[in-house]
Amino acid sequence: MLILLEKLTKWLFLASLLGLLLSWWNRDNLPGPDFYSRSVADEPRQSKTDQPAFSARAGDQHYDIKPLYDYELDGVVVSMNHAGSWVDIYHEDWQDYLNLKDICVIWGENVKSAVYRDMDFENTAWTCWASWPNGQVRRRFSNEQLSNNHLLADRPQVQEAIMAARPGDQVRLRGYLAEYRNPRNGFQRGTSTSRTDRGNGACETVYVERFAVVREANAGWRSLFAITSWLTPLSLLAFIGLLAVAPVRRNVHR
Repeated sequence: MLILLEKLTKWLFLASLLGLLLSWWNRDNLPGPDFYSRSVADEPRQSKTDQPAFSARAGDQHYDIKPLYDYELDGVVVSMNHAGSWVDIYHEDWQDYLNLKDICVIWGENVKSAVYRDMDFENTAWTCWASWPNGQVRRRFSNEQLSNNHLLADRPQVQEAIMAARPGDQVRLRGYLAEYRNPRNGFQRGTSTSRTDRGNGACETVYVERFAVVREANAGWRSLFAITSWLTPLSLLAFIGLLAVAPVRRNVHR
């Protein structure tokens, strides 16, 4: 019986490991444009705000926030950066716990034409990088329909919604284009107020009031990744445990 269980756990481990690798590779695929709703064709909406400056708390820090414009954005996430990840040392150095996540978003013809599926996108601590294989693809892509967004959030419900978004998802956010600063250590960051600027300072800094994933991409792959993330190590431990207690099998030659 132990030998049978040993074999079953071995094959369960191998199957779950394969599922883990496949789902990791496919969970952030960018679907075709037909997957998304029509709202991704809309340009971001920016208007004057009457919201006064206010304070927010994240971690053990207080931040002063100065809204500049009301802001609404519907689009497709093509890459992202977790500000609190271990590879992003800058936010920890700055004690910037309000900037929860950065997302690179496209909309309009960039979605409708499906040009994004011929491209690669990558986020670092400050920047979204877009690359293309040739000049033909480059000419089809509009830099004015892409933005890198530093998302500020201090309310748990909004933070949870932001953290759930991944590449391939259609998202909708509402809030303020804002400047903010940490008066304790002097750290401060501004925001772009135009979709046509480039280079340093061209990212949108958004204090998020509402955030929603409108269309979740790759739900099956993501579910498989979640399951196999715990099933793979669990089945490996079970296999090793059974291997240790199963009787030794010897070949007998007569």
